[in-house]
Amino acid sequence: MTRVRVTAPRQSATAAPGPSGNLPYPKELAEDSDAGRIFIRSLIRSQLRLALVVACGFLVILAVIAVFLVYGPGVAETRIFGIPLDWLVLGAGIYPVIGLSAWLYNRAAARNEARYQDLVEDK
Repeated sequence: MTRVRVTAPRQSATAAPGPSGNLPYPKELAEDSDAGRIFIRSLIRSQLRLALVVACGFLVILAVIAVFLVYGPGVAETRIFGIPLDWLVLGAGIYPVIGLSAWLYNRAAARNEARYQDLVEDK
């Protein structure tokens, strides 16, 4: 059995796609200028800040739910359709919180990238 390596023809280097996925970065960023580095660092910082805020908010919500389930009066004895309430909250009630956090993060990250794209295009 012979090994065959299949590769595509080499293409010339082009600018990477922009944040929106179809717009290329401006030539200034492709050349790695000082202004381009500042713009990119600013975008990375804003995305990191956003990720930390969403993660901390999610952890606070989880902590509040956990405290309620542990110290809430009568939570351990409450049953819905024969299933303990704390199991239902932990097993199914957390997923909407995760989905909402992800949706908010995705929306805010897209807004950050759009602001960045506007800033770069104005330059």
